[in-house]
Amino acid sequence: MATRLDVLKTYKLYIDGKFPRTESGRTMMVEGPKGKVFAHLCKASRKDLREAVEAARKAQTGWAGATSYLRGQILYRIAEMLEGKKQELVDSIRAVNARVKSKLKPIDAEDEVLAAIDRVVCFAGWADKYAQVLGCNNPVAGPYYNFTAPEPSGVVAVIAPDEAPLLAFVSLLAPAVCAGNAVVALASETNPVPAAVLAEACATGDVPGGVINILTGVRSELLPVISAHRDIDAIHAANLSVDETTLLKQGAAENIKRVIVRSVPDWLDTADAHSPWRIEPLIDFKTMWHPASA
Repeated sequence: MATRLDVLKTYKLYIDGKFPRTESGRTMMVEGPKGKVFAHLCKASRKDLREAVEAARKAQTGWAGATSYLRGQILYRIAEMLEGKKQELVDSIRAVNARVKSKLKPIDAEDEVLAAIDRVVCFAGWADKYAQVLGCNNPVAGPYYNFTAPEPSGVVAVIAPDEAPLLAFVSLLAPAVCAGNAVVALASETNPVPAAVLAEACATGDVPGGVINILTGVRSELLPVISAHRDIDAIHAANLSVDETTLLKQGAAENIKRVIVRSVPDWLDTADAHSPWRIEPLIDFKTMWHPASA
């Protein structure tokens, strides 16, 4: 009997609620145990990134205008979809983890998946509560009220580090989406498969097209474009190299975008990761005055 070859999956990009192949036709390979090919993924180009930003900008106004209750429900639906893909996610992390070198303590694949699902649920819960925590009623001396309320920044670029390919990705993405931002996210370079599986969960999780866009590719190619892009309002990243962080900040100096590059020693630390202050850098504040007698 002839030896059967496995049909390996080629994961596509996720842009505007669809799964296009990269316009460049390039792919990247992820290796599993013993150097065996685990999956193929599209290698996103500059044009793919531009199309993702255009889709995010088009979707952002509607997403920001959706009720906070609805945003929370959609995030919770993503968590439901991830729960159904739990074993696939564990396998995709475990297959590559042994080959990825990291300065951080490695996380068990199952623990990472469960923590990622819980993190999405956490920010689903914050969707209709963070405004009360971060906003305020300001004391004023006069016959009027003064309120400060949070508003989404707009289009946020999420850049995942190499380690914790699902948990780190979700931890950077969920606070931005929760607050009404549209996201263009670049997956972990060493293991982008969990992010590609998350894209499939978004597609079946009622996420409006363009609200979440997920790219797989090489950071050295896409970071300069993200940094210089004038239609990206903020960057949310973590555990990047000094050179990568400098590149992002230098580009942002020309177009006044907010750059948040976190240093996260432990992705399982819920005390920090579940805080509404993870949302705060990704929103703007609007102060409103209203006559007290009206």
